[in-house]
Amino acid sequence: MGRYIKWGLIALVVLVVGVFLQYTLLSHDVVRITNTYNRITTLGSINRLFYASPDVGTNEGTTTRDIRFIEAVRPNGKVVVYRNEDTGWVWPPYFKYDSSNLQAEASALKSSAEAPKWVVVTRYGWRIPFLTIFPNAIAVKQVASPDVRIVPWVNILVLLVLAGLLFLLWRMWAQFRERTIEPLIVDVEEAWDRVDSRADMARRDARGIWGRFKAWLDTWRGKPRK
Repeated sequence: MGRYIKWGLIALVVLVVGVFLQYTLLSHDVVRITNTYNRITTLGSINRLFYASPDVGTNEGTTTRDIRFIEAVRPNGKVVVYRNEDTGWVWPPYFKYDSSNLQAEASALKSSAEAPKWVVVTRYGWRIPFLTIFPNAIAVKQVASPDVRIVPWVNILVLLVLAGLLFLLWRMWAQFRERTIEPLIVDVEEAWDRVDSRADMARRDARGIWGRFKAWLDTWRGKPRK
């Protein structure tokens, strides 16, 4: 039972970390931008968690913001909508402060189906329609065709760093267990063995004392009559 609980907890941790990384790490979409606009948006108690902090100079306490949006179409014809917000110094640490410039770049790259301009939108986050959640665009870049191949160097670097940190933590834990926990376990087992040995000796002594006491009682008993 304990083994199943252990592996269940490990699977839960892996799932949580995987979902967190999938939301946070950058993705690249090849799209054709069709529209850019601003919209007054009132954030709810749930979807507020998936929006960035208000821009510098705006009211931090308000739940209604003027948010920039970018509408686009994928090569397969499916539409996609991005929000365009600064991330600042908060998480995720992309240090984006140029959402106004990005909106201008996206507006300049708008095109029609007859004369398409294909653009790579670098973004993070999810699109969840029923919660009114949009991925956040980080950068836009025009490319020659929708068949361009993009290597996610940032994600590769981040995953390598995380793998190195995980290996370092594992080695630190292994050394801590070898130098501290295992000797402590050995000491506890030896102490328990000593206690068990003393208990056995005490039981033997008790049996010896009881035997001598019974023999002494027998000396007081009368001999059976013939």
